[in-house]
Amino acid sequence: MVTIDKKCFSIPQICESGQCFRLDKTAEDTYELLASDRYLKITLEDKNGAAKTLLHCTEKEYAEFWKDYFDIDTCYEEHIARITDEDKYLKEAAQFGNGIRILRQDIWEMIITFILSQQNNIPRIKGLIRTLSERYGQKKETPEGKVFYTFPDVESLSKAEETELRELKLGYRSRYICGTAAMISEGLVELENIKKMDYPQARSELMRLPGIGGKVADCICLFALHQMDAFPVDTHIQKVLDTQYAGRFPFERYKGCAGVMQQYIFYYDLKHSSATH
Repeated sequence: MVTIDKKCFSIPQICESGQCFRLDKTAEDTYELLASDRYLKITLEDKNGAAKTLLHCTEKEYAEFWKDYFDIDTCYEEHIARITDEDKYLKEAAQFGNGIRILRQDIWEMIITFILSQQNNIPRIKGLIRTLSERYGQKKETPEGKVFYTFPDVESLSKAEETELRELKLGYRSRYICGTAAMISEGLVELENIKKMDYPQARSELMRLPGIGGKVADCICLFALHQMDAFPVDTHIQKVLDTQYAGRFPFERYKGCAGVMQQYIFYYDLKHSSATH
């Protein structure tokens, strides 16, 4: 068991920030997370006003995988401190979602995930990922007997027929997934090379894959490659840019952490707006 008591760390906020689709609330104060070929149970504690997050894993597994996955060594308070007093909207957004961190997720999983995310809602995206994993992933079991499925690898999905994926209700995205899996399995696009590229190069290379435009490429750059200048723009973000920033976000001020600001804005607009209507 590993205890996390950082101020800027909230599993509920990360879960609802639109970056991870295999993190689920399973009971009051209990979450389950699948990442790579790993399963993690997470419980929340609040004793005497002190919030703590308990990761049900060994210290060794935490050090080898989860510490980096949750970006624990980054000080998000420093990101928040860069927000100017004049930008009241962003200050409020950062305060509202200050427990969000940018996860370091697997690039292949993020490519397929955000192809699936197009014109889709979060519950359905989660369902499609679950279906794909159960069909093409590997069945595994924790020492406690919990059964889960790994995300399907490139080889597995490259063998899938488009008709099979359409039968799983993936719709037009089936063609994109088949084409993407084929390009990567044949070495036409190499994921290990993309990991070494800077943000503009990686974004451009990802957009060679079927069904990946600028917004999806930015999601992959931010949530898999941890390129913090990536700034995905969806309808939520565009609305805020138009109403708060005259259509243009001040990227120069937030160089190196614009993606964090994007997450604060996304979460604030999504959760705060729905709560006030």
